Amino acid sequence: MASKSHSNDEEVETKEMDIRSLSSSRRHVHSTQYLHKVGVPPKQNLFKEFTATVKETLFADDPLRHFKDQPRYRKLILGIQAIFPILEWGRSYSWRKFRGDLIAGLTIASLCIPQDIGYAKLANLDPQYGLYSSFVPPLIYAFMGSSRDIAIGPVAVVSLLLGTMLSSEIDPIKNAAEYRRLAFTATFFAGITQVTLGFLRLGFLIDFLSHAAIVGFMAGAAVTISLQQLKGLLGIKNFTKKTDIISVMHSVWGNVHHGGKKNKKFFWVPAIAPLISVVLSTFFVYITHAEKKGVQIVNHIEKGINPSSVNQIYFSGEYLLKGLKIGVVAGMIALTEAVAIGRTFASMKDYQLDGNKEMVSLGAMNVVGSMTSCYVATGSFSRSAVNFMAGCETAVSNIIMSGVVFLTLEFITPLFKYTPNAILAAIIISAVVGLFDVPAAILIWKIDKFDFVACLGAFLGVVFSSVEIGVLIAVSISFAKILLQVTRPRTAILGKLPRTTVYRNILQYPEAAKVPGVLIVRVDSAIYFSNSNYVKERILRWLMDEEEQVKAACQPTIQFLIVEMSPVTDIDTSGIHALEELYRSLQKKNVQLILANPGPVVIDKLHASDFANLIGDDKIFLTVSDAVSSCSPNLVEEV
Repeated sequence: MASKSHSNDEEVETKEMDIRSLSSSRRHVHSTQYLHKVGVPPKQNLFKEFTATVKETLFADDPLRHFKDQPRYRKLILGIQAIFPILEWGRSYSWRKFRGDLIAGLTIASLCIPQDIGYAKLANLDPQYGLYSSFVPPLIYAFMGSSRDIAIGPVAVVSLLLGTMLSSEIDPIKNAAEYRRLAFTATFFAGITQVTLGFLRLGFLIDFLSHAAIVGFMAGAAVTISLQQLKGLLGIKNFTKKTDIISVMHSVWGNVHHGGKKNKKFFWVPAIAPLISVVLSTFFVYITHAEKKGVQIVNHIEKGINPSSVNQIYFSGEYLLKGLKIGVVAGMIALTEAVAIGRTFASMKDYQLDGNKEMVSLGAMNVVGSMTSCYVATGSFSRSAVNFMAGCETAVSNIIMSGVVFLTLEFITPLFKYTPNAILAAIIISAVVGLFDVPAAILIWKIDKFDFVACLGAFLGVVFSSVEIGVLIAVSISFAKILLQVTRPRTAILGKLPRTTVYRNILQYPEAAKVPGVLIVRVDSAIYFSNSNYVKERILRWLMDEEEQVKAACQPTIQFLIVEMSPVTDIDTSGIHALEELYRSLQKKNVQLILANPGPVVIDKLHASDFANLIGDDKIFLTVSDAVSSCSPNLVEEV
């Protein structure tokens, strides 16, 4: 009986064990059926894939969407309207809009006339060429441009840039005619550069000049321009041709013996102040004949509208390449300024601005301008701000301004003969003060120290050397930042947030706990040939550091290394080769490589390269949580 009873107990115990085993097995099946595997996207046609990539790169805004499903005559109309937007918005133009544009146009005209005379001197050209550049280019832009608020004309920075680069090639005093020809040639190629960038949809190239670099460059230009005006303010005759601060101050001291918040309701006060200053100072010089007592004046300004300059552009000879070089640089700087202004005011009024179309219109106006005795024109910060505050509605304000400049050229220019250079210098200084954006520089310092280095480098380059050097430093630092970010991507150690299945950076979330025996690393960049070796070595250094820590703390050794690949948008052959080397290095350390959440492009290439088979499909998971629970289910429950 005893043996029979013992036999029954063993049978009951065996059944209970079978039930527990079955229950455990069912729980395991129940849990694993919800572990979704990483999907591999269907294979795409090579031509379609290439076409999609080109379209996304060059036609991300889908500019031809308006032409879809339209009859042929409608496509023709839409095509003409795309080139000349005035034909589209002009149909809904009203008297109410005209009143706003009329006030704005008259206001910016009163500001631009004295500024243009001063900016022409900054470019080492006769005063009338500044006025010419505010007559023809604004008319062209009004028909072709898409910004409602931008005011077109010469600007201080581009004028200084042209004056510096042109005078380094030809003396503007001894060879004035050749200097003008080179200026028109540079303007022509500036326009060609802008049209080409817009037509080929390469507008993204100007984004390589970062906001921080632009802030520094503009501030440096403001200082340089202000220092250049000391010649007019102090009446210095023998002034240096160099633009760096040391040469300028040496020239000043060597010749010293010669001589709050804006209120929108009162926008017109600073706008008409320059013109009033010119009128009053001209009147007093005229009645007192101060020019005979050493006060330097503008002297003669040619009367009449723009003469043709088509036959003055260099299309051959030694100055062709020089004009091309200067034009490309000036065109890029002018584009950067104009697009930045256009986007700023477009966001304020909540409308879209097509950057590539803007480039075509700006280029077209400069090409036409070069043939009508104009030098490089673009959007002006000061005039566009006044235009906006004056209540402009459309680009008709540019037409109004152009009309006023036309009347000035035809009837009023002789009256500017007695305008003192000192008042023009003061007007230029007051115009460029706004380019010195201290709050923006402080904000850049707070947000990104490397950006501040770019800002400071551009500023110092302009102030202590030249405008060209400042541009070169700004572009170089911007490229250096891109290269640094590409070649040295960020990586992070992830830990599990308490009472969740979420894994985050342990530096950002100190409460996130590491999983014993598991190292989780996130790579925050695409893995390319430029950074693949660094990524591999950085992951191995993380592993080495972690092994030293767990050994010192007598914790379980690292058995699994999980690479979180959500931020990895792409990978090339060098990147896959680096992963293969990482896998082999980990095998020698008896550490298993596991991947979590590779994107569609990455997983497709992992399978195409057979790397997925190398590590095993069961080592690629949809989430870090799935990866951890599969490779270390008991340990994750303890965290």
